[in-house]
Amino acid sequence: MSESSDRPLASDEAAYVEAARATAFTLYQGVRVAHRSCGIAIAETFGLATPAYQSLRRGGITGAGTCGALRAGEQVLGELLGDPDPSGPVTPALREAVRWYQATAPARLERGDAPDTICNSLVRPLGDFMGPRRKAFCTSLAATVAALTAEALCRFGSARPPIVEVR
Repeated sequence: MSESSDRPLASDEAAYVEAARATAFTLYQGVRVAHRSCGIAIAETFGLATPAYQSLRRGGITGAGTCGALRAGEQVLGELLGDPDPSGPVTPALREAVRWYQATAPARLERGDAPDTICNSLVRPLGDFMGPRRKAFCTSLAATVAALTAEALCRFGSARPPIVEVR
């Protein structure tokens, strides 16, 4: 990985990361505004269209797939750092950002006793999927993923979209 991967963040970058964390937390939590699913909360945090992120809800609808928030972070990086030409190659910025994201996420995510990042593995021990323990866990996880995504954009992107302001 490049030297961008471990340098300290500048104060404006740290503020950007914190804004992403706070926005995703608010969107997923659903107290101040209507609840968003994990993938949609991540996409909306960065001002992206949300329809494609519907399929990430609950680990690919069934719970059997990788955590939707984690997948959403990678998709956001692809949308913002990828080549707009559908036949274009993977951009160096996207490659480095995804490498960093995938290497960093395991150490930063609270997984409890889950052996992996499959949605059901993460949330089954928390009881009822609609219950408060699972919701609190996933709210925190979505916020952490938004922060990781924002940090990857700071480290490897040339431009950062504004973080959506939640009213």
